[in-house]
Amino acid sequence: MKSKIISSVLPRAGALLLSCAAVSVLLAPQLGSVAEARPRPAATAPGGATAVVRITEGQVGEAAPGGTILYPSVTSCLTVTVRLGDGARAGAHASLFRVPGEYRSDEILAALKRRVGDRPVSAVEVRGATGAWYPGYFVKAIESYGDGESVPFPTRPDPEGIARAVADGLGQPRAAVTVEDLPDGDIAVG
Repeated sequence: MKSKIISSVLPRAGALLLSCAAVSVLLAPQLGSVAEARPRPAATAPGGATAVVRITEGQVGEAAPGGTILYPSVTSCLTVTVRLGDGARAGAHASLFRVPGEYRSDEILAALKRRVGDRPVSAVEVRGATGAWYPGYFVKAIESYGDGESVPFPTRPDPEGIARAVADGLGQPRAAVTVEDLPDGDIAVG
């Protein structure tokens, strides 16, 4: 009986797996740009139109002038968007906990700073779950604490501390950084 059930289920599972793989291959090029941990040029769609750039947890990316950055599913995260003088935007999606293969919270500002380089910055916008963040997470990630070490946690939102930490990490003046607490969800910056 058991083998009969398995043989009737496995062909469907194989077909489902094959269907999912085919859909991902066929639709991936149409889903737009995806931010990566590695540097890459600002995204543009075919024909020179600007694309929506998705930056997920632990990633850094850039949208060309006129483009939009989409930070999906921001829950306990912070997003950091650097508005550049030429109209482009560079951004980072900082996560409390490291996503495998992506930047930790204590690495992401340095990666964003490298991405910006020496280009003029007009503003830096931090958005997301400010109440979940201790500003020091940008200097020492939660995963960096060893056994027996006490991990600091926020007792109240600290937008000023977050703004200072981001300004320091990016080498920008504190006055250039704004911080906004937002509810869970997608954040689009255009």
